[in-house]
Amino acid sequence: MDAVPHIRRGVKCAYDQIRSAHVVLFPEGVLVLNETAASVVSLCDGARSVGDIALVLGDEYDGVEPEDVVELVARLVERRVVDVDG
Repeated sequence: MDAVPHIRRGVKCAYDQIRSAHVVLFPEGVLVLNETAASVVSLCDGARSVGDIALVLGDEYDGVEPEDVVELVARLVERRVVDVDG
């Protein structure tokens, strides 16, 4: 919960008009995001901790569990989309 995620160098976030979805472009491929995942990625700014991100999302969306945010960030780290400090 104290880890501070940030987008890796070389990763680009965009909105794909053709797919009508937010995407993350990275050297290994393209990741299509749902609305909540796009919000998480947009908050991975190197300033907020995972716990802070969960609080922000909890105010914006119903049913956001901190554990779900931790799991999503962990998957983004595995996919080499974000790095974490702390």
